[in-house]
Amino acid sequence: MTTDASDAVEIRNALLRLRRGTGLPIAFGGLMEAGQRMRISELSGTATHALRSLVVTSGTGLGGKTVALSRPCVVTDYSASRQISHEYDAPVAVEGLRSVLAVPVVVRYRVRGVLYGALRTSLPLGGRMLDVAMEAARDLERALVVRDEARTLAAEAAAGAGVGPGWEQVREAHTALRALAPRIADPELRAELLGACALLTAESAGSPRVRLAPREVDVLACVAAGATNAVAAERLGVTPETVKGYLRSAMRKLRARTRGEAVVAARRAGWLP
Repeated sequence: MTTDASDAVEIRNALLRLRRGTGLPIAFGGLMEAGQRMRISELSGTATHALRSLVVTSGTGLGGKTVALSRPCVVTDYSASRQISHEYDAPVAVEGLRSVLAVPVVVRYRVRGVLYGALRTSLPLGGRMLDVAMEAARDLERALVVRDEARTLAAEAAAGAGVGPGWEQVREAHTALRALAPRIADPELRAELLGACALLTAESAGSPRVRLAPREVDVLACVAAGATNAVAAERLGVTPETVKGYLRSAMRKLRARTRGEAVVAARRAGWLP
């Protein structure tokens, strides 16, 4: 598994949260690769590039110990610590690090990466500082889960479009994709998801005759799946009143008098499968 541009953005965001929340001037981290190895891909606040692309094997050094134990680990003086092995002392010394904490990023019971925070002085790191670092890791975990789901749904939708699955499966996939897309911060991945949605509708064949806003389509997709306004609001992360507003607007554009008519009209217009 390699770190793509989208994952790199999420890691950088997590490192910034870690630095701001803990007050630690230095943070770095990365995701797991094949063979129980983690590559440090992102640096924040470092003075050199000594740690960039450093490959850390499970069980070695501070980060490798964190991967092996799947729990946070801390050293007060990295080079003198007897709690870790010292395969990576040289790049750590180049950067001048002394006190270092490492927290695991765990997704579905598997360590997916490690976030580090560090000082160039020897001081205890723990308590609230470690809690905040863990919160940054949890934020990254949630982002990775959403991205994993998005990629899986996009792949399934793209594959399904070529083999002709049942209409109910197509509609369920379309609704799930539309509900997930607004939660994706990265614009490229969000566009990829919406492109997969288009593959499931006549939208991919050309411009639909009736123009609907993206959120209007999101609401109609939920309504088509049988969701109430409250359920649609929960799925889309908005209020029920907002859902009602989008639904009224879509019905007006589609010249529909009821929710059911709006769904039928949206399908005829090519917005829904």
